[in-house]
Amino acid sequence: MDAEITLLAGTAGTTIATLLATDTWNGVRNGVVSLWRRVRPDHEEQVGAQLDMSRRDLLGAQSSGDAEAEREIAAEWQGRIRRLLVAHPELVAELRSLLIELDPGTPVIPTVTQRATASGSSRVYQAGRDLNVDQW
Repeated sequence: MDAEITLLAGTAGTTIATLLATDTWNGVRNGVVSLWRRVRPDHEEQVGAQLDMSRRDLLGAQSSGDAEAEREIAAEWQGRIRRLLVAHPELVAELRSLLIELDPGTPVIPTVTQRATASGSSRVYQAGRDLNVDQW
């Protein structure tokens, strides 16, 4: 699950940073703050203030031509989201829904769980999609 959380947090960080400077800003802020509110209501104001600061920083960087700022802001939010999801994996589905709501084109990582058991001289072949096995 940790790899899935890392990938989802990366997508979320990039999406948040990208949308901070758009007309959907209020939806982004409300959605991200609501994630924290569910599990850490004591951090709600702090997260809102961090989003406000990230938005100001991003808008300032865009006006001065600082292209690196958006990547830095995305990395900051990726880390915050990843830590939140590691501590509260029950928020994964809610974060996926939020990302789709905010930006329908966001490639949200699907959940695939596979389990197999082999014993003796048996073999197990698993794939998340197409699988071709050639027997020699």
